[in-house]
Parts: sequence; C-alpha cells; structure tokens
Amino acid sequence: MTVRVRFAPSPTGYLHIGGARTALYSYLFARAQGGKFILRIEDTDLERSKREYELAQIEDLKWVGITYDEGPDCGGPYGPYRQSERFDIYQKYAWQLVEASMAYPCFLTEDELAALTAQAEAEKKSPHVYHDKYRSFDLTEARKKIAAGEPYVIRFKNPQKPYHFKDLVRGDVHFKEDMVGDFVIIRANGLPVYNFCCVIDDVEMKITHVIRAEEHLNNTVRQLMIYEAIKAPIPEFAHVSLLIGEDRQKLSKRHGATSVSQYREENYLPEALINYLCLLGWSHPDETDIFSIDELGSKFDLTRFSKSPALYDIQKLKFFNEQHLRRLPTSVLREKLIAIAPTDHRFPEQTPEWQDKFIELYKDKIQLLPELLEKTDEVFRVEMLDEPEFQEAMSWETTPQIREFLKKKLDDPKLEVMTEDLYTQWMDALKNELKIKGKPLFMGSRAVLTGVTHGPDLKILMALTPISVLKERLALFS
Repeated sequence: MTVRVRFAPSPTGYLHIGGARTALYSYLFARAQGGKFILRIEDTDLERSKREYELAQIEDLKWVGITYDEGPDCGGPYGPYRQSERFDIYQKYAWQLVEASMAYPCFLTEDELAALTAQAEAEKKSPHVYHDKYRSFDLTEARKKIAAGEPYVIRFKNPQKPYHFKDLVRGDVHFKEDMVGDFVIIRANGLPVYNFCCVIDDVEMKITHVIRAEEHLNNTVRQLMIYEAIKAPIPEFAHVSLLIGEDRQKLSKRHGATSVSQYREENYLPEALINYLCLLGWSHPDETDIFSIDELGSKFDLTRFSKSPALYDIQKLKFFNEQHLRRLPTSVLREKLIAIAPTDHRFPEQTPEWQDKFIELYKDKIQLLPELLEKTDEVFRVEMLDEPEFQEAMSWETTPQIREFLKKKLDDPKLEVMTEDLYTQWMDALKNELKIKGKPLFMGSRAVLTGVTHGPDLKILMALTPISVLKERLALFS
C-alpha cells in the first residue's frame, strides 16, 4: 500500500501556523513512508474563498520547504484538486445515497427548523431529534416537490448506533449513538457540507492517513457514517493537539502573529519556524531540538505525538531562529541581509570582505536578521550614548590620556585604514608607555572609541569602523 496523506486548507485567509504544522506533519509522514503528499483546496465557501489566499497559502508552504506531489497547480491522477471544481462528484454520491435509502431530500423551511429547535429546547432535548420529518418520505413524492421547485437539502440518515475508531494519537475513541441526528450533506444551494465532501475526496483520492487538529475529532463520527454507507475503506486518523497561547486558550490573533506570511514578513528563517512547529506536539526520537526537515528523513513517525495542548511561545521561536541563524554560512547570511536591507542602508555599500567580518562579529548576538542590520549602527554611529557606566569610565583619570593618545594616532595623515594589528599595537603602547592596564585600559578605550563600555570584540569592531567616524567620536570630547 502506498501511503497517501493530504493537507486540505480553506482559502479564506492566510496560512495559519496551526495549518502549517498540520501540513508539516502530513508531509513528513508521507516522505518518511515513501508515500505521496497531496494538497487539496477546500473552497466550497464560495463567498469567503479567494484565489489570492490560495496562491498565498501555496507560496507559504513552498517558503517553509513543504512540497507536494499532487495539487491544484501541478495536477495529478485524482484531480481536480479544488473542491469547487468537484461539485458534480458530490452530487453523484449524494444521490446514490438517496437511491440506497441512506439519505433523503428534506424540505423543512427555515421557519420550521427554528420552531422545531425551539420545541426541542423547551423539552430539554437535542435539537436534531426533530429534524427528521422527511426521513421516511416517499422518494417519488420528493422528486415531484423538487421538480416543482421546492427548496430542499439532502440529509444523511443516521444509522443510530454507536461508533468507534482507534486514533493514532488519542487511542480508542467512542461516539454515542445519539450524538448527532440526520445531518445535512448537501445544502439548499447545492453546495456540499465539509463532512461529506471531505470523505468523498479522501475516498476518490485514495487517502490512507488523515493527520489533522484535535478540533476535528467530533467531525469523525459523521465521516465514519459516510465511509460505511459508501462501503469505502476508512483511513487511519491522527488528531494532533491544539496550539494554545499563554492564557491556555486556542491560539488566535490576540496572541500575536498567527499566519506564516507574518513571520515571513518579519524575516524569520523558514527552517526555524518549521523546526519549532514540528516540536509542538511531537518529539524527536534522538531527543534533538535543532534540525532541518531534510535531516529528519525516515525518523518521523506517528508514535511520538503528545495528547496535551502545545504551548506556542514566541520567545522560544526566536531562540530557534537564533540557532538556525548560527548554522547558516556567512555567505548565505550576507545574501539574505542584502536582500532585506533598505535601499539607503550602509550594509550593501560595503565590500564583501567587510560584510563577512561584520556578520561573523555579530551573528551570535542576534535572534532575527533585521537585528543584524541594526548592529551597523554600532559601527557608524558618531554620538555617544549617555549610560551610567560610560560616565563612570569617562571620569577615570586615565581615560583622557587614552583619548589624547588615540587622537594623535588617528590624526596621522599617513593613516588610511584601521586594522586589527594596528589596534593591537596601540593597546600595547598604552599599556607599556602610559602604564594603563586592565579595566581602565579596555573599558576606557571602548568608551572613547565607541561611546559605550560593552560590546563585541573591539579589535575587530575597530577594523570595521571608518577612520573618519573614529575621529568624529574623539572630537566630541574636545
């Protein structure tokens, strides 16, 4: 059996990170099993579905490194891969169920439904117990009503028995026989409902495993009924835990950025985002935290999921981003920085050698790419920062001596560029000639040269800083 797993988003908005996680799990399982990963677009909500969202979701999937074998833009043997292009298939199956007395046309009006629901509530019963008025209605008479133009829906006949299945994450799941009534599978406008078309598509596309969020668990009972009715094999289900915020509520916009596109715009690394999402509800068999999806290979399986809700923590995501930044070659970081730098930014103006030294100096001190661009301010800034430790360093009697010594060195007309070796020579001269050592030397030198008392390796920083900038800083003390 070839494993076939699908991801089926609705194009009613941008790709949610919860959806991206589901897509990731499905993709990783398919790849680990040597199977196929399918993208299906569930766009039966014609009013809210937009092609621009579909295209954006596809772009985001590709950005995080999730590719699919079959889908709306690449085709496949079981297309179309948009539900809006499959309505005739749903109608065929629905009417086959009607002919087999497993479904029926229902002509209850909205007013009648409202009255029946009110009656059920008054009697403290479930509303669905009164929605089966046309359950045994003669099909010939029903066809006459349809031919006469009466509005109708198609309802599935609940077999009225308990259902059970073994979930790959949740274990044994049981549904009571009275959990649902005769539910709608085709709406009055002819459009199918989710639980119906989802099953039909999974059957037609030969889906073997369905990985989805826990919130879909209660949908499964309706879907099991439909699988049984059309005598189709039932895929294995894995309902993964929900993503929650710090308030223990389902992750939503109130918790911050929740779409993949937002993190893309904020210049997170896709490999970091996908690494973090993978570990929200799943654990690596080697107890490894930092990895790429390519490095997982065949190690991903469905036995290492947690049933507990997964806490989404933006600070942890930043940590993962930091770790993946450190893994990138300097040349790759350079290209990424040039790509995101504003047109008037200093970084792209520098030589590749300067850029690489700058990156090596700062890449272990940032969590996001834009922060690395911001570090150029430490190189080119002239004004001094008014910090207590800076004021303390400037009050030492040795600091003016350091300033005068460095000022003379920088005023040398033959001096064209600062180097690491030259800086080392100056520090040795201060130590040997002026007898300044330890904290007064190193913190005092940093104070007059940079305007702060703490920072990266001063020798390398000075080699990156233009002579003109150093002169302007020292001139501030005149």
